[in-house]
Amino acid sequence: MIIGCLLLMQAPIWAGTNDTPLLRSNDLVVCGDDKIQVYDGAAARRGEAILTWSWQANEAKGQLPEEYFGMLRSLDDCKPVRGNTQLLVTSSSGATLLLDVATKRILFYAKTPMAHSADLLPGGFVAVANSTHTAGNSLELYDGRIPEKVLYKDTLYSGHGAVWVAEQQELFALGFDSLLVYRLQDVRTATPRLEKVRVFPLPDEGGHELSLTSSNQLLVSTHHHVWLMDMQTGRFTPFEPLKDHANIKSANYDAATGALVYTIAEESWWTHHVYGVNPDFRIEIPDMRAYKVRVVPKP
Repeated sequence: MIIGCLLLMQAPIWAGTNDTPLLRSNDLVVCGDDKIQVYDGAAARRGEAILTWSWQANEAKGQLPEEYFGMLRSLDDCKPVRGNTQLLVTSSSGATLLLDVATKRILFYAKTPMAHSADLLPGGFVAVANSTHTAGNSLELYDGRIPEKVLYKDTLYSGHGAVWVAEQQELFALGFDSLLVYRLQDVRTATPRLEKVRVFPLPDEGGHELSLTSSNQLLVSTHHHVWLMDMQTGRFTPFEPLKDHANIKSANYDAATGALVYTIAEESWWTHHVYGVNPDFRIEIPDMRAYKVRVVPKP
């Protein structure tokens, strides 16, 4: 058993990945409990829930140390990355994974207390936002080739969002009452780090959702409101389609088309529905306490 664990920890985690994407643009990736489900995007916009791909934590048996399965009970983000061939997954029960869609192989894993979101950075780095936990309230940086090794850590109270903006080469991280901006530094050294360069106070407390709507604009949800944030000026303006909605858990807005896909807490912190605007739709997710939905972008 010990030999098996050592082999698992030392395995080359990038080998065997598949470069052919199974996720199609505009498909919906939904996560909650210990599950991820992908729904046909065109059908969803007609109000039909057609499942095209799914994954459950127990499918990773033999790929993860056994203790991780208790940390995968509450998946709370599931971002398509690397040309939609992989999913970057966080769990508020305490873990972050990088999952290859085609093979269902685990490519990276780390113990991340109360993780709520993550993103990939250039060079294969992974940034994770951790929420309220005695070992959390932090923004952590990992090398995606090395499981579990924290390279850098900064305080981020109630960390809920992490978005890398390629056009600016900056990481935006959402906390309880502020939006922080970082730059990746010292990547060719043994001690890569994140340098905090700007801090924007939120117009409302309880930062929750953070997503990119265009190359210069972010969507931010708080406990009681939803905002658009101009990255150049730092100005927050109410997001009209959802401005008076509380407890928005995820929102995907395309500023160019006006298309919106979101989840809102309807039973405690979860829901059994995904909603859309432009076009208007609702699909039911009956067998999952759904938390977030992510729209598959163009690769």
